[in-house]
Amino acid sequence: MDQCVTVERELEKVLQKFSGYGQLCERSLEELIQYAGGLRREILQTETQDGDLSGTISLVMTQCCKRIKDTVQKLASDHKDIHSSVSRVGKAIDKNFDSDISSVGIDGCWQADSQRILNEVMVEHFFRQGMLDVAEELCQESGLSIDQSQKEPFVELNRILEALKVRVLRPALEWAVSNREMLMAQNSSLEFKLHRLYFISLLMGGTANQREALQYAKNFQPFALNHQKDIQVLMGSLVYLRQGIENSPYVHLLDANQWADICDIFTRDACALLGLSVESPLSVSFSAGCVALPALINIKAVIEQRQCTGVWNQKDELPIEVDLGKKCWYHSIFACPILRQQTTDNNPPMKLVCGHIISRDALNKMFNGSKLKCPYCPMEQSPGDAKQIFF
Repeated sequence: MDQCVTVERELEKVLQKFSGYGQLCERSLEELIQYAGGLRREILQTETQDGDLSGTISLVMTQCCKRIKDTVQKLASDHKDIHSSVSRVGKAIDKNFDSDISSVGIDGCWQADSQRILNEVMVEHFFRQGMLDVAEELCQESGLSIDQSQKEPFVELNRILEALKVRVLRPALEWAVSNREMLMAQNSSLEFKLHRLYFISLLMGGTANQREALQYAKNFQPFALNHQKDIQVLMGSLVYLRQGIENSPYVHLLDANQWADICDIFTRDACALLGLSVESPLSVSFSAGCVALPALINIKAVIEQRQCTGVWNQKDELPIEVDLGKKCWYHSIFACPILRQQTTDNNPPMKLVCGHIISRDALNKMFNGSKLKCPYCPMEQSPGDAKQIFF
């Protein structure tokens, strides 16, 4: 991340210079146009019958030409300075990012089955993004067969999201009403917030919509128990319809951020109903890779410099721990307290009779004959009594 911040800092400098240079050009050229226009009017007024210019006018013309030349030279000099700043961005990218990342790759990782899984993940990502034509093309080129039932939910979700982005609530409301039972089962506030936004849109119409707003308020009845305070606020705002909600203590109801929030809530709840994560697996994997890649490149360089062999076999375990942040925590991870390594499918966690948990490899190394003594308590037991557990 430090490398990204460094490059971003250089990029911001360039953007600031571009902005300043553009403003300087407009201001300088406008001043020259006004100056030259004024001089032209003065020449037309003082021009003699024989067409000759006076000495004063000739001197002013010379000064005008010099001013134009100096301005052009100044702008050209500033333009060259911008070129050098752009060049520094390129150097910062080359310095902070390794263009060759093949050293941390795994040879043969994209074999037939893995390639098919990758294509499926990419197709799902394109469906999520509403890029249906790209997904269809990928299916044709890769030979994937995607059932129509897999695509239809994404088509509907993208249609509703596009409507929400232009502040059209009707499609989302119809979807929420039709899925009300499932949404309420997962304690979703989506339908209430959609009704709330629609009610606020009526309030913005002033007294002309007062009767319609009162009639629409009946839709809040199923949510009165969980959203009583919010409903009271909405009903209280009706008092200020005559003077306008924007001029009342209820102006916060018009906050534009509500529309961005409703898009996020709809995406989250809709994906939950479909049994999907909010973000596509492809975007999550890409983000995790961006975080982990610098650390992996560094450890690979250290291993090569010190000529350490066998430290990283590039199979199912990394030589160092890479902290991806809580955002990427999806399940519990058990590390064996004896061998101090994370358990895997081939080395699962095992619960002893006494309740303590160790890895299977540790269990196999610790038992002597037919008896095993727990490393944390004095209880002796048979290794066969240990049971595999699942997190």
